Amino acid sequence: MTRLALEFHRLYAPAAGGEPAGAPLIGPAGEVRALVLELTAPPAWDSLGLVWRGAQAELGFPAPAIAVSGVDGLQLWFSLADAVTVREAHAFLHALRRRFLPDMPVERLRLFPGAVSGHARPVPACQAASGDWSAFVAPDLAPVFGDTPWLDIPPNEDGQAALLAGLTSIPRALYDAAAAQLGDEGFMSVTVAADSPQSEAAAPAGAAALRMAPTDDPLVFLQQVMKDEHVPLALRIEAAKALLAHRGGSDR
Repeated sequence: MTRLALEFHRLYAPAAGGEPAGAPLIGPAGEVRALVLELTAPPAWDSLGLVWRGAQAELGFPAPAIAVSGVDGLQLWFSLADAVTVREAHAFLHALRRRFLPDMPVERLRLFPGAVSGHARPVPACQAASGDWSAFVAPDLAPVFGDTPWLDIPPNEDGQAALLAGLTSIPRALYDAAAAQLGDEGFMSVTVAADSPQSEAAAPAGAAALRMAPTDDPLVFLQQVMKDEHVPLALRIEAAKALLAHRGGSDR
């Protein structure tokens, strides 16, 4: 295995051991060690840098990796020493967003793992549509990619491995302390049927329901699902029905 594959596996594979090459970021039981927060349109480092610095200064986290998505975003890759569930990971990322980017429009943020859309694509990777590359970047270079969050050529593998080699995972005790500090916001669930083979194939393995951590406004959650083109149409329709039912109940 290449040094880059080994370093990526060390930080982000759902469980220690196993085969690094091609290992998924979501384990068979729905566990994850990689938490990815992506800022888009425009992916300004002066905003995302608030999360990168705040997570270290206020929560005591080791520095997360910084990546360009290869398309339209800048990303922070947090590594956990111990895996958590997809639902818990998504909720924690929402809490980070509320703490460090409270005024950022939700449309500019992507949180991975997603409730329905799965996990982020591993970095580095070539984007089929453009031929551009995602890549990990050093903190001092992150501001350079605000307008062009991609590389025109493949990144140097040894350089990518060296960036990851300097990173460490967040210990479980530190993660738990941060979760307590950010506050227990609880969870909100919207259950949607996956009646057709098409909807089952589009959702992650084992996902019979859509579960997301609460936004500051429950209506925003439903609107996000409705507008997300990556969510299967059947689920977006059910979210619309839930939104109408919510509004109808509030009028009584």
